[in-house]
Amino acid sequence: MQPIVQIRQMPALIGLDTTSGSLSIIQPKADMQITTTQGEWSIYQSAPEMTIDQSQARAAYTGGPYSEMSQRIYSGIEQLWLQGIAKRMEQGERMANFFKPGNSIAEVYGEDWQPISYPETRAPASIDNVHIDVRVVPVQMEYRKGEVNIQVEAHKPEISFTQASVDIYLRQRPSLTFIPPGIDIQL
Repeated sequence: MQPIVQIRQMPALIGLDTTSGSLSIIQPKADMQITTTQGEWSIYQSAPEMTIDQSQARAAYTGGPYSEMSQRIYSGIEQLWLQGIAKRMEQGERMANFFKPGNSIAEVYGEDWQPISYPETRAPASIDNVHIDVRVVPVQMEYRKGEVNIQVEAHKPEISFTQASVDIYLRQRPSLTFIPPGIDIQL
């Protein structure tokens, strides 16, 4: 039999103790100031300008101003005068032909008994006698735009850092043990 030598080995054990590091970042909020200027809209509108000319309507109702009425009377009398002359000429011609039937004095001058109407002193009536003129004044608009003013004051971040640590140590030393075989000493 062969003697057997026993070898026992114990490995080395290393211990690690760690503490974790920490990082803390605090960012204070920025101070912000916002100011606004409102926009302004100005609208100006004048009342429309209206002109009403009813002089022709007055002339149709009352004859109008004295100068216009006199002018109408004058031109009307002139026409009546010309018509009267023409009528007298016609009557004279008829009287010159008195021998023809229907041209007797009674027939020529007997029909001339109706009075001649006075000339019209008023202007003719019409739906267009009143003139209305409306002038619309355009709208004037002014706009001043609003403004926004933003002022920002940023604060630096506050950073704190704790470093991590690692502690390495030997928990168990390595060992090697040789155990010899048992020797029988009896002989």
